[in-house]
Amino acid sequence: MRILPVFAFALAVLLPCASPASPPPQATGDTPAALPAWERLTPQQRETLIAPLRARWDEAPEQRARMYEHAQRWQHMTPEQRARAHHGMKRWKHMDPEQREQARALFGRMRGMSQEDRDALRKQWHDMTPEQRRQWVERNPPADP
Repeated sequence: MRILPVFAFALAVLLPCASPASPPPQATGDTPAALPAWERLTPQQRETLIAPLRARWDEAPEQRARMYEHAQRWQHMTPEQRARAHHGMKRWKHMDPEQREQARALFGRMRGMSQEDRDALRKQWHDMTPEQRRQWVERNPPADP
């Protein structure tokens, strides 16, 4: 199980899906239209992209340090790490509350383990029944509920 709840949260906070205020340029011929690099965006397009983040920043002052730390971490990630984070965010979004609690418990438990121990726990987890998984989570509750 390769889920990164921390990155999923960061992506949900830092990369909200926003509808552009003005439609993107239309494609000409067979090639799809692409928005320009940041420096060539209009002020209105930049504002459309930034507004959701600004709202989250202003509404949660206690989360600002965490949001900033996540943004810094995101900038230092490789394209492969970002792709895994996007995949994890998608999986996280579609989990029910029980699955999220299990993921938090597993993530917390695996955090300090060696790769071999993580692989062993992952195999053990996949071999468990749903009831055994519930019992495991009860014995190993997530640190941050």
